Amino acid sequence: MIRSNRPAVLGKIAHEVDRALALRARTGAPGGTTPTRLAQGAGWCVDDVMCTSGPGDRPFEEEHRSVSIAIVLSGTFEYRASSGGALMTPGSLLLGNPGQSFECVHAHGAGDRCIAFRFSPELFEQLGMDGSTPRGRAASRFRAPRLPPLKASASLVAQAALGVVAPAAASELWEELAYRLAAATLALSSGEGERFHPGRPPAGALARIADSVRRIERDPGAPWTLKQLAHEAALSPFHYLRTFKRVTGVTPHQFILRARLRAAALHVAADEARIIDAAGATGFEDLSNFNHAFRAEFGVAPRMYRRIASRRPLDIRSGG
Repeated sequence: MIRSNRPAVLGKIAHEVDRALALRARTGAPGGTTPTRLAQGAGWCVDDVMCTSGPGDRPFEEEHRSVSIAIVLSGTFEYRASSGGALMTPGSLLLGNPGQSFECVHAHGAGDRCIAFRFSPELFEQLGMDGSTPRGRAASRFRAPRLPPLKASASLVAQAALGVVAPAAASELWEELAYRLAAATLALSSGEGERFHPGRPPAGALARIADSVRRIERDPGAPWTLKQLAHEAALSPFHYLRTFKRVTGVTPHQFILRARLRAAALHVAADEARIIDAAGATGFEDLSNFNHAFRAEFGVAPRMYRRIASRRPLDIRSGG
């Protein structure tokens, strides 16, 4: 077994959300969002959006003025749009069409952080016509409100997280990530609207699963078990498994593994610690299993990931 040093390396992004919430509590300010522009170009922009809303804040209706793809880095909230409703969790992608009204509801926990990419309809339509999908114009509108945390988008989510934890990325690298995210989202959402549409969860499911997700996020490397999570949610293991997948779009095992690997990617890229320490810090008890899972998720071995990240922080491509 390899040693764990979880508290020293996990939760950097979540802790920044905690600081924003603490500042709100001290000042008595109302909950809301604070966007920080990271980069922009012709027909696209990307913002780091910190939200301090919580259960006591009344949601208000907003409108997407452009094509929106937001990577959720931390926290949970319910996203309600004309395309449906979904619980947004770390690693998922919020999808919005121009002119679409929506609400973000924080009934089950305070605070979240997203990296929001926005595209002009003209640019996004061009991306759809340039071979990302066979459907062209029709594919440039989203039919579902969310894509869950998937292996196919894991590399892009990790790169966005690295871009805010170790902000050394130039504007052209954010642009590259924006284009690759748009292409990947079009490919994943084309023809898959019903598959990834979560439907209406049972009463009380959102609160129980949101609580599970937030606890896993705080310490993904902890020895979570299905039996433990189900017990804490007051559900049978079978009911919990079915409910978790219905609400989040992935199984508890998939969610935990993906959360651990995102944390490992940040540790490997941002620190000079040994790879074996990164594995132990993120809950992997066997180095060979860690190396295999890391390569399967991000397409390269951990040492190569570190080398690439040290040269170009956002130029890490998934190999499958």
